[in-house]
Amino acid sequence: MARSRASAKAAGTRFERQVADYLAHGLDDDRIDRRPKTGSKDRGDIGGVRHLGARVVVECKNTSRLEVGPWVSEAEVERVNDAATVGLVVAKRHGKGAPADQLVLMTLGD
Repeated sequence: MARSRASAKAAGTRFERQVADYLAHGLDDDRIDRRPKTGSKDRGDIGGVRHLGARVVVECKNTSRLEVGPWVSEAEVERVNDAATVGLVVAKRHGKGAPADQLVLMTLGD
């Protein structure tokens, strides 16, 4: 059975929450959390992530197909919107429920 728009949104929200909680615990930083949607100037799905003091934009994707190019491009736009140093994508691996088992996509330059 195909996903409805509502079930897809709910799955995306759950995935974002899992990723945010995993990063907050793993990086021992309670500032890391899901971001509210900000319209045309989207700044990513997870806020508060830092690496060497610089902001990192995290875009989460929970879909059945990987679309690496468009997703990395979206993370780059959001990186610029946030004035962050790095933009990355966390993509859900279906059949793998643990946050640590998910994929991270970014450019070599990042």
